[in-house]
Amino acid sequence: MSGPPSRAAVVAMVALLSLGAAGCRAGSSAGAGRSSTTAPAAVVGSSSARTSAPTRAGRSGTAEPIADPPNVYAHAGAGMFRADERGDKAYVYVPSNDTGTVTVIDQRTRSVVGTYPVGKLAQHVVPAHGLDVLYATASGANQLVPIDPRTGLPGRPIPVAAPYNLYFTPDGRSAVVMAERLGRMDFYDPKTWQQQRSVPVPCRGVNHADWSVDGRWFVVTCEFSGQLLQVDSGTGRVLRTIALPSGSMPQDIRLTPDGKQFYVADMMYGGLWTLDAQTLTVGRLIATGKGTHGIYPSRDGTRFYISNRGRAMGDEHRRSHDGDGSVSVVDPGTGSVTATWTIPGGGSPDMGGVSGDGTLLWLSGRYDAEVYAFDTATGRLVARIPVPSGPHGLCVFPQPGRYSLGHTGNDR
Repeated sequence: MSGPPSRAAVVAMVALLSLGAAGCRAGSSAGAGRSSTTAPAAVVGSSSARTSAPTRAGRSGTAEPIADPPNVYAHAGAGMFRADERGDKAYVYVPSNDTGTVTVIDQRTRSVVGTYPVGKLAQHVVPAHGLDVLYATASGANQLVPIDPRTGLPGRPIPVAAPYNLYFTPDGRSAVVMAERLGRMDFYDPKTWQQQRSVPVPCRGVNHADWSVDGRWFVVTCEFSGQLLQVDSGTGRVLRTIALPSGSMPQDIRLTPDGKQFYVADMMYGGLWTLDAQTLTVGRLIATGKGTHGIYPSRDGTRFYISNRGRAMGDEHRRSHDGDGSVSVVDPGTGSVTATWTIPGGGSPDMGGVSGDGTLLWLSGRYDAEVYAFDTATGRLVARIPVPSGPHGLCVFPQPGRYSLGHTGNDR
């Protein structure tokens, strides 16, 4: 990981704001047929800008299943970076729904180093399967915007229909786009971004996902119909539909380190449903807090950090909330809540991830136009950084692991 950017790089990032969303759209056709490691376009506003950044060819992740795992996250421990990540900037990437931008924060200085447009309804920033490029998902603009992790700068947009969320199959052969508003999952070749298949889903609000230990299937949450889907990784076929209790609004989902259960965050029930990974039966509710949303494993796999963003009053895009935002620490072995971290004066912790060394949990403040950083040893809030309104699927990078399954950082 390298230090903060040069002054010229910072100027270049800020200068991109003047280009506007039209500037992003102008190069959208360049995305077709390009590898997932395609270099960003030339940077405007810096005398030192190159016409293109060098690519990192051959950076493909491995996807061997772990047999009878003591910890499915064993390869994503603190400091376990791939050798080819050493030049990556230690940044936090914050997409904002309301402004269609990504704001970049230096992890070391905890300060904003730039903001640039990526398109309407910027939802998440997602590491590619090979951890060699990041993608900002702009669902309203129907595009993915690649970001070079060595520079923190964006490239030419790739046309993709309604990308709310983005995942990758463990073998790296398919990118799975959760096209929420279109009611389908679209599978793409992650090198060419040509569509492989489109799968209509028998639910509403197809959203978050996580994989079985062997990688052969995954479970998807359906936010608006309170259901889960089991999906075949190779064919995309929906194998089973699972109903949650009436009134549920499932969000994030994560496999426990022993591979025996999934935890499903439920924003309306204020906790985590357990889902048996063999029988796919719904078990008990682990109560955490209002608006339970995100699930993030600690680097040693002994804790899950659960973001409780509070319950929004009415429309989720309004800024008002009940001020009850918190983070719950859950022992995934026992399912017990071991600690609760609060935000002085209240907040709305939503989505994010753990730093590569495991010392900080970074989360977006969905209704408060800010980003939070918590000390994972003490639970103390150590940073509160203003960002554009509507911050959503924040990504902390670089990340340890052999490969990425997508979202803001589900690495194994």
